[in-house]
Amino acid sequence: MTSTRAIENVVVFGGGAWGTALALVAARAGRQTTLWLRDPDVAAAIRDHGRNERALPAIRLDRSFAVSTDLAVAAKADLVVVTVPAQSAGGLLRALAPFLSTATPVLVAAKGLEHGTRALMTEVVAREIPGAIPAILSGPSFADDVARLLPTAVTIAAHAMTQAERIAAALGSASFRPYASDDPTGVQIGGALKNVVAIAAGIVAGKGLGASARAALTARGFAELNRLGRALGANPSTLMGLSGLGDLVLSATSAKSRNYALGVGIGQGQPIEALTGAGAKLAEGAYTASVAIELAAAHGVDMPISTAVAAVLAGQLNVDAAVENLMSRPLRREGP
Repeated sequence: MTSTRAIENVVVFGGGAWGTALALVAARAGRQTTLWLRDPDVAAAIRDHGRNERALPAIRLDRSFAVSTDLAVAAKADLVVVTVPAQSAGGLLRALAPFLSTATPVLVAAKGLEHGTRALMTEVVAREIPGAIPAILSGPSFADDVARLLPTAVTIAAHAMTQAERIAAALGSASFRPYASDDPTGVQIGGALKNVVAIAAGIVAGKGLGASARAALTARGFAELNRLGRALGANPSTLMGLSGLGDLVLSATSAKSRNYALGVGIGQGQPIEALTGAGAKLAEGAYTASVAIELAAAHGVDMPISTAVAAVLAGQLNVDAAVENLMSRPLRREGP
């Protein structure tokens, strides 16, 4: 499925921090942009006052994009951008399907794997909207940095490089630099798995185990990410790029990372239910960990750090036991 239609109208679905930031990105790139939100009060606040207090309270929005609560706005889109959490993407895409023209690019900006099916986000797009062009956006980026026009580089991947380049050209600007890729598998595995490793790095920090332990954990976590990515057919150079190693460096070292912050809380002994339950900020890695180890088992990939994170999150293992298990593993040669 291909399309050469110029991308002039962009509709971003999801009124959180990332959706609002990407609506700004598209508008700044010169596209006619609409941000779709579920909440009419938030939509009105953006439209009337240039504020999204719930998602980006410190950012004054320039109101260069329209806002809507009507799913039918998808009908005018040359490019649809989906920013809702990974576990909500399937339902939203199903609702959008009747409105989209054939061969509309659908760019997903969620970093996760679907529970139950273990599907990548591009696979969810293909399942729910068979005529669409699935694409993925990932890389080291915080929404408020993007909204503030701070320099940011990401990867946009589609199965055809021409489509990835077309989408990247539509969104690129002086402060937002998208690199095109034809390896959506590698981009998605990097984006999803780095969240799990970031939780582990946060646990190490919260537990006070030291910078040396955190560095070692991050390096070995990247080795796990690499192993699973290659088993699923990813290009190793993609995993070493922005959407793999680059995003991991950001997420595993910054207190602004929700996944790292979740890990810090766990390491400090805070109840997991309070950190992940109603009212808590979404950390995609909390949902990805269990799916990742299912994929790993299906492909015969050893992922001890991810397995430990999943067990801790499920309440099957405490942090001390998880650390002891990892440190007592048989000695081996270093390698991927």
